[in-house]
Amino acid sequence: MTLIPSPLIPSGARTAFLEQASQRILITDGAFGTEIQNFKLSEEDYAGTLGLAKDQKGNNDILALTKPEVPESIHRAYFEAGADIAETNTFSANRISQADYAAEHLVREINVESARLARRVADEFTARDGKPRFVAGAIGPTNKTLSLSPDVNDPGFREIDWDHLVDVYAEQVHALVEGGADFILIETVFDTLNAKAGVMSVRQVEKQLGREIPIMMSMTLTDLSGRNLSGHTVEAFWYAIRHARPLTVGLNCSFGATQLRPHVKALSEIADTLIMVYPNAGLPNELGEYDEMPQTTAGLVKEWADHGQVNVLGGCCGSTPAHIAAMAQAVKALPPRKMAVPETVTRLAGLEPFIMAA
Repeated sequence: MTLIPSPLIPSGARTAFLEQASQRILITDGAFGTEIQNFKLSEEDYAGTLGLAKDQKGNNDILALTKPEVPESIHRAYFEAGADIAETNTFSANRISQADYAAEHLVREINVESARLARRVADEFTARDGKPRFVAGAIGPTNKTLSLSPDVNDPGFREIDWDHLVDVYAEQVHALVEGGADFILIETVFDTLNAKAGVMSVRQVEKQLGREIPIMMSMTLTDLSGRNLSGHTVEAFWYAIRHARPLTVGLNCSFGATQLRPHVKALSEIADTLIMVYPNAGLPNELGEYDEMPQTTAGLVKEWADHGQVNVLGGCCGSTPAHIAAMAQAVKALPPRKMAVPETVTRLAGLEPFIMAA
């Protein structure tokens, strides 16, 4: 007898998100790392009483356990600024990245607590005015790559393999969902194969839980030609991950809105899902700081909205609650992008897109 797998329970958060996105341009939050820097935290603040074997300063994810009032205050500031989405402070909260801090055994706890914290603040703001707020469980690319060798003398060498990365991501995804995340945001994708491992991990957790976990995906470019580190163009990236049916797809980090303009346009024209873009606040100065003022960033992203190219806007490195507030104000009267309706043809992806016309 062939057993037919039970269908997954549909995500109510996906339905609610699509309903809100049909009415207006939604706003996600801004940078976390640069906001945390403003608190001037000491090693003792990061380390708390955990007694870990390595220094923790710079381990922003650990703050969910040792200084939760810091990420909570940042979430609160972004919601006050007009954000609809909180991205959890879990960019490096995976076993691979946390090994640098001897904190890999705390991965589940970090993610659960980070998601709970964001969920609590999101629900608090929803209770105030009835407007839905959402929590996106953020998973970063790790500091390893499946596509490239770190050894120029051994091109076939990899530091990790596919199954290991899927397992690492699944641990994080499960904990984020347990903590209350509505979606999983696979962000700052520099290696498309890493992102695919992230997708696989979500699918595994979905089967374990018996319910849908919507995916958001965001690519980061490594040069102005519009490729990520693994060499994929924006169009090729979309064709490589479209099968995952992401709730949103987009771009973040690396560059400011000025540099991302042509690539946002290209993605908007081909993706039959929502477009979410959250650029840096311009390019860093010689000291590594971001000088682009909120009104400047807001004016630049408004151009995308004016041309019907975006559904969700926010900020990455260097952006602040003031940037998010300026964006929300700039686009509040503008209609959201209408999804592209691509012609039905076979689209494949190597480093470049390959389209088989009828």
